[in-house]
Amino acid sequence: MSSRFPHEPDVVVIGGGVVGGAIALGLARSGASVAILDEGDDAFRASRGNFALVWVQSKGFGMPEYAIWSRRSADDWNGLAGILKAESGIDVAHSQPGGFMLCLSDDELQTRVDGMRRLHNQETMTNFTYEVLDHAETKRRLPAIGKDVVGALYSPHDGHVNSLKLFRALREACVRRGVAYRPNSPVETIEPREGGFSIRGAWGEIRTGRVVLCAGLGNARLAPMVGLDAPVKPSKGQVIVTEKTEPFLHNPMVTVRQTDEGGVMIGDSQEDRGFDTIVRQPILSVMAERAVRMFPRLAGLNVVRTWSALRVMSPDGFPIYDQSLSHPGAFVVTCHSGVTLAANHVLTLAPAILAGTLPDAVASFSARRFHVPAHA
Repeated sequence: MSSRFPHEPDVVVIGGGVVGGAIALGLARSGASVAILDEGDDAFRASRGNFALVWVQSKGFGMPEYAIWSRRSADDWNGLAGILKAESGIDVAHSQPGGFMLCLSDDELQTRVDGMRRLHNQETMTNFTYEVLDHAETKRRLPAIGKDVVGALYSPHDGHVNSLKLFRALREACVRRGVAYRPNSPVETIEPREGGFSIRGAWGEIRTGRVVLCAGLGNARLAPMVGLDAPVKPSKGQVIVTEKTEPFLHNPMVTVRQTDEGGVMIGDSQEDRGFDTIVRQPILSVMAERAVRMFPRLAGLNVVRTWSALRVMSPDGFPIYDQSLSHPGAFVVTCHSGVTLAANHVLTLAPAILAGTLPDAVASFSARRFHVPAHA
């Protein structure tokens, strides 16, 4: 396709994080000329705080379509890893050995089991394998666990990647595909015009035939400019990273994972504190204490970094994918699982955006779901 505006990109992607990078790469691979407008390092960038999980287990309660969408992306992640290696020269260290959710009390384990049963009792939730393990079986599979681990849930569908390498690979692959990356370019206004859009900021103006909003928390402000709705809010998460140590944990889990480079990441805190990104010791202490109970050997490691970041959360926690009815050519893509869903974004969603119509597989993720009148 070609833009109605000479010398301007077919598509402008607003937001240069993992979501924006994946969409931009998918568009470029489909033949579009693409520009990314990125706010820069001062942005509330969720990508800087991601835990790098490709996670399926436990996702989709209340919306089984989300479980199916997550499983589809996890299954396609090997293909995406191969594409990124071929197009960027970077191995993102993707593996899918299966993931564990460790529990430190009988009540915690039972709550997890009850939740998984409710999830898998939903219609269409077939072929999502998981196991409930007692302490002995968990210890057999994960010899480094401590005595406080009473059991675990395991699913073979889960995996992880190196988050920094993923971010770099997306950027490099986009550059090699000719995507114009424009840093320090926060968007102030998007003005629909005949045949496209005029996008402006202090940096100037760019015109395009299509625009994709991948600006995370910024989508709440930008979406109404093109007749869309993105009612997202921040959820604060904090992360601890230890010094590198010998490999002992090959399987990911929602709170502890060892990277391919040897460091151990500890995370998964969730706080409703608005746009506060200050690292707070009490939360880190709780995270560290639980991690050491799970894996006592962590007590001897030094912490080398801590940070916090803001997840992008919709009212129900599920993604928002939408296209504007009033201003055709405008799309919004937002989620809090940008790593898990990256394969879908590159291989499925971006080509559909270029074709002009979102696929039926994401119909349930329209923001219109938030405006359906409740039934008695």
